[in-house]
Amino acid sequence: MVVNMEQKKILIIDDEESMRHMLSLILKKEGYQVHAAAGGREALDLLSSHSFDFILSDIIMPEMDGLELLQALKDRKVEATIIMMSAFGTINTAVEAMKRGAYDYISKPFRPDEVLMALRKAEERESLRQENIRLRQEVLREYSFGNIIGKSPRMLQIFALIKKVSDYKTSVLLVGESGTGKEMVARCLHYNSSRSKGAFIAVNCGAIPETLLESELFGHEKGAFTDAKKEKRGSFEMAHEGTLFLDEVGELSPSAQVKLLRALQEGEIKRLGSERSIKVDVRIIAATVKDLSKEVAAGRFREDLFYRLNVLQINLPPLRERKEDIPLLIEHFIQKYNARHKLSIEGISEEALASLLDYSWPGNVRELENIIERAMILSQGRRIMAENLPAEIKSPEQNRIKKLMEEEISIKKATRLLEEELIRKALQKTGGNRTQAAKILEISHPALLSKIKEYGIED
Repeated sequence: MVVNMEQKKILIIDDEESMRHMLSLILKKEGYQVHAAAGGREALDLLSSHSFDFILSDIIMPEMDGLELLQALKDRKVEATIIMMSAFGTINTAVEAMKRGAYDYISKPFRPDEVLMALRKAEERESLRQENIRLRQEVLREYSFGNIIGKSPRMLQIFALIKKVSDYKTSVLLVGESGTGKEMVARCLHYNSSRSKGAFIAVNCGAIPETLLESELFGHEKGAFTDAKKEKRGSFEMAHEGTLFLDEVGELSPSAQVKLLRALQEGEIKRLGSERSIKVDVRIIAATVKDLSKEVAAGRFREDLFYRLNVLQINLPPLRERKEDIPLLIEHFIQKYNARHKLSIEGISEEALASLLDYSWPGNVRELENIIERAMILSQGRRIMAENLPAEIKSPEQNRIKKLMEEEISIKKATRLLEEELIRKALQKTGGNRTQAAKILEISHPALLSKIKEYGIED
């Protein structure tokens, strides 16, 4: 008998008692801790109170067959490695079993060494999988700061800047497109500072009506206005000795800008309905998708408030400008949603990754996270496949045109970009036949020649 310090637990599922008995003897002799079930229902009952490293299951069984059992195991997020067996198997059955999560497939009648070989392969694969998980976690730790993930030069510069300025009370202005992780950076600045024991209070300036914003920021006394039935502390008070994050600060109305500036200059606030000043020690981190210097020039944002907020500016790059971070981010989100949804997704196919790398990501990291979560839930196997991705991501040509259009807001320039792309596509489709390309494009041959020359297209 093989001595195994850590006995692997295996569940045998077969409606034939002789098969269960024979397999139990073989596997116990090899050092496995064996349980057996006469069918799918009995197996599921066992799995409700036991966990197993391996499951060896027949396919043709009464009441619940092996393929139905595989689906039930997937629904229950069972993590055991599953090997199917059947005397009536076909290639199609084997393929279907793999699709539903089986690791391997063996045909009856089989020799004992065939079963043991399949289990050894499964053990090696599980060992490699765990090692890969460990290595990937190490990589993520190396290229993460808080929950911010990246190894691109721009993100590593941002990590270094966060470390350098976290402990100062200096106001920070975070600038970047929606979904680039501005609040995450703000939290990182807070939790890596000496203020981390204080509160981190986030206020979305663009989501609160102007009539309620002053009460939100500064609080109010009971009876200060019609609905003020009790006193309320504002965000400044709650963030005392901590950090106040003002998201979408560019959306503040002129009157709200004046009140905010006064609070920053004086280091004190007054609740609505009160004459008493309250001293507050607050670090301000603001965020915006707008170019506030342009807003100042246009008279929509106060210059003095801009200088108060913009002591240190951190510009967060859009995801399309740091695509080398996409594989790391995908790995991070796979780990996150495996844990949250009790999934067992191990990675992503090359085709699916290529589609994600080709996409222009208008919604940035937030969009990537949503797509990965969705793809994991839709996945039928242990990897995210191209068919699990939304249609707009799977179409490279559509992505290219969309990217061109997103980066240009001039109708005249965008029209030229689209026209050039269509000409290139027509020439590619016709193998460089300009006469045929002109027909497809529904323009004259001379017009096509002129545009080919204009755009410098070489077919």
